[in-house]
Amino acid sequence: MIKGKNVRIAYQYKLRPTAKQAIEIDRWLSMLCAQYNFLLADRFDWYEFNRSPINACPLVCHIPELRDNPDYYSQKKTLPQLKKTHPWYGEIYSQVLQDMVKRVYVTFDRFLKGDTNGKRSGRPRFKSRDRYRTFTYPQMKDGCLQGNQITLPMFGIVKIILHRPIPDGFKIKTSSVTKKADGYYLTLSLEDITVPSIKPDFNADSITGIDLGLKDFLTTSEGDVVPIPQHYRKSQKRLRVIQKRISRRHIGSIRRKKAIKQVAKQHKKVADKRKDFHFKTANNLLKKYDVVVHEDLSVKGLSRSMLAKSVHDAGWGSFLSILSTKAENAGLLVIAVNPSGTSQDCSNCGVKVPKKLHERWHDCPNCKCSLDRDHNAAVNIKNRAVGHSVLKAKSLLSNSRIVLEA
Repeated sequence: MIKGKNVRIAYQYKLRPTAKQAIEIDRWLSMLCAQYNFLLADRFDWYEFNRSPINACPLVCHIPELRDNPDYYSQKKTLPQLKKTHPWYGEIYSQVLQDMVKRVYVTFDRFLKGDTNGKRSGRPRFKSRDRYRTFTYPQMKDGCLQGNQITLPMFGIVKIILHRPIPDGFKIKTSSVTKKADGYYLTLSLEDITVPSIKPDFNADSITGIDLGLKDFLTTSEGDVVPIPQHYRKSQKRLRVIQKRISRRHIGSIRRKKAIKQVAKQHKKVADKRKDFHFKTANNLLKKYDVVVHEDLSVKGLSRSMLAKSVHDAGWGSFLSILSTKAENAGLLVIAVNPSGTSQDCSNCGVKVPKKLHERWHDCPNCKCSLDRDHNAAVNIKNRAVGHSVLKAKSLLSNSRIVLEA
């Protein structure tokens, strides 16, 4: 173990607000949504007024007076005036309002400049009341959580289902209240400055390659297969019934809103099952192996193909993200390699053996190697990680230890 940055984790709990508190949460979300859209519109007004669609102008022209950029600080200064003109906004905790202004800033800044990697987001959208579901407390006082109750500033004491305790030494830094299809949830961001970061200490020989697929979820280089659950496809019959109810009911009616809520609950149930499957599969892999190698897939590109529904149902991107995070926390290693030709090349001799997608068996005419197509790809993936810099450094360190002990 070595000293590193502060450890931050997030725990999510189910809230049990009273009927009055649930109405108040919805009211806060509605007010925050309206102000979010107003500030976003102010940003767009500045953007449209100050930009020019041409790169040149005549010698004689009239340039209007340009507005100052409504940045985070200038928009935050409008909040005291907002509380004067609209007194009901004074019932919302000030830091919650400031966090809403920050959301506008982050969203619009990513649209104009991009994130830390320079990747720009799409044009921000105005949110309907159904799409604005979360508000955040950027700071929480010590001792705000007592038993199965938490005190939220200017809101009150709310019951929560504390299905797992807060780890010793961790302090609550922020909390977010989220409205979902099946109720309200509280997400706590926890921090501990005394916990050191984990130094990678893995066995380079305990390595496997995994080939992700749609016939089976994954196949390891040792030939182990994890079946694909297809949670969404199994729920399609139920979804079809509920979605028909929506189409039969009048727009704006209470019965239509109930049917929409049923569909949302069913989709959440599918997402929860998929997430649980991903976590369990990642845990099983990291219990058996110290190093896991996978293809560096372009999931976004695959999700636009004719196999889009199956790719989304499998959730490869989410699984690989969970696998990488859990490996990092455990001091293990996950490596991404070039996916080109892993299914076509022979894992034994390296000769290219062209196969169409429906051909599920690999038969090499050169070395007579015969095995399942996905198993062959998994072995190729594992072999491509042999020259990885981290594995080389680990093997050199192990060899030096052996020499010193001798």
